Amino acid sequence: MAYTPQYGPGNSIVAENRRKQMNPGVKLEKIRDVTDEEIVLIMGHRAPGQAYPTAHPPLAEQGEPDCPIRKIVSPTEGAKAGDRVRYIQFADSMFNAPSQPYQRTYVEMYRYRGIDPGTLSGRQIVESRERDLEKIASDLINTNLFDPARVGIRGATVHGHSLRLAEDGMMFDMLQRCVLDGGVVKYVKDQIGVPLDKKVPVGKPMDEAWLKANTTMFHSLVGTAFRDDPEYVEYVQRIHSLRTKYGFMPVE
Repeated sequence: MAYTPQYGPGNSIVAENRRKQMNPGVKLEKIRDVTDEEIVLIMGHRAPGQAYPTAHPPLAEQGEPDCPIRKIVSPTEGAKAGDRVRYIQFADSMFNAPSQPYQRTYVEMYRYRGIDPGTLSGRQIVESRERDLEKIASDLINTNLFDPARVGIRGATVHGHSLRLAEDGMMFDMLQRCVLDGGVVKYVKDQIGVPLDKKVPVGKPMDEAWLKANTTMFHSLVGTAFRDDPEYVEYVQRIHSLRTKYGFMPVE
C-alpha cells in the first residue's frame, strides 16, 4: 500500500491552504506575470541578458570519478552548467500574507530539487544554482504564494516587516524597495536595496477577502484564530508534550 502524505493537520481554511501549497500534486495558481527580466532585476545578481557566471566547469567536462549516486540523481540544469549559487529572500506580513517563513520552506522542499532553504524568525531564504533559482523565483512571485503588498523580496535589512502596515496597506520597509504607484506595486530597488534604473511592476495588491481566504497564517484579529482549529491545537500540544517528556523522561 502506497504511503499518502498528510502534509499537515487541521480543519480550518488556513490548514487547508497549507496542505495545498505543500502538495506538489496541486498546481499553484498563477495570478500575475512578472517577466524573467524583471525577476532578474529584482534579485540583482546579474544584468538581464548577461551570461550566467560559473563556479566550476560544466559537469560533462569535469571528468568526475564513477559514482553510483550520480547514476541515481540527475543534476539540475544549473548544476550541469556549473552555475554559481544565488538566493532570493522573502519577508511576510503577519496580516494574512499568503505564506510565511516555515511554510515557504516546507513548500519549496516538496516542490523543488537542488535547493537550500532557510527559515529565520521573520524571513525565509532559498538558495540554488542561478538559472534554477530564477525559474523557482518565477513560481514564488507569480502565483498565489505572493502578494505585492504583504510579501517583500528583501535580501537585507528585513526588520520591522510585520510590525505594522502603512495606511495604504503596504508593509514597512526601512529601505523602501517598493512603492505603491497608481494602484500597482513597483520595485524601485533590488532586494539588497540598490536603486534600479527603472521601476519594476509586480502587480496590484490582492483585496482583504482574497488574503483572508488564501492565507497560511493564523491570526485572531484579522483572520482565522489558531484556537478555532481544535485538531491543529491538539497536534501542536502533542508535539510539545512529547518533546518535553523526552527531555526529562525519555522512557515515557
